[in-house]
Amino acid sequence: MFTGFTDETVDFMWGIRFNNERTWFEAHKEIYLTHFYHPMCDLAEELYAFMLEKRPDCGLIRKVTRIYRDARRLHGRGPYKESLWLSVEQAGEQWTARPTFWFELMPEGWTYGMGYWMPKPATMAKLRARITRDPRTMEELTRKLAGQAEFALETQDYKRPKCAAPSAALEPWFRAKSFTIIHEDKLTEELFGRDVVERVKKGWEFLLPYYDYFVTLDGDPDPAAE
Repeated sequence: MFTGFTDETVDFMWGIRFNNERTWFEAHKEIYLTHFYHPMCDLAEELYAFMLEKRPDCGLIRKVTRIYRDARRLHGRGPYKESLWLSVEQAGEQWTARPTFWFELMPEGWTYGMGYWMPKPATMAKLRARITRDPRTMEELTRKLAGQAEFALETQDYKRPKCAAPSAALEPWFRAKSFTIIHEDKLTEELFGRDVVERVKKGWEFLLPYYDYFVTLDGDPDPAAE
């Protein structure tokens, strides 16, 4: 059971930021495992169990990222990450192309939410086509998102919109090449106990109608073939 992160968790994250080398990591590996990786796994198990109960037929799995960077993608950075994240998603090779729930802990703070990291262009085309066919459903979801303070919509936009949105409220979805519905925070006290578990559960439950909307997009007809 997750009991909270610790001061040692924070110290390790800052330590690896400024000492990103194998010698320092090996000397502090037990701290990493005890105060960072294992608590993150415990948190992932609880959140996964919660989501599995909410959506038992979605084929969900849970993941906890490795601290080791891919040696092929260092680009001048050290061999270790300074943050860890967990995710709950559908199984498959291209997880970045499907909607994913996540929680991430970093030296400066934490984030959680749901979104696509790298949706396929065809998926975003299906999203725009679905909204065009039925704008009311997404307008209602957009209003609910705008009416709360926990999450914000963040998008990576095309240089030019692919087509016009049915209304001004829906324009962000038509500009988006990818998006996340995200909460960002500093290192709040709730991280050091069980309060963060309930915070993330409540937030993810709010996001379930959005997940349900996006996760079915792959089954929509391809607009390019119509």
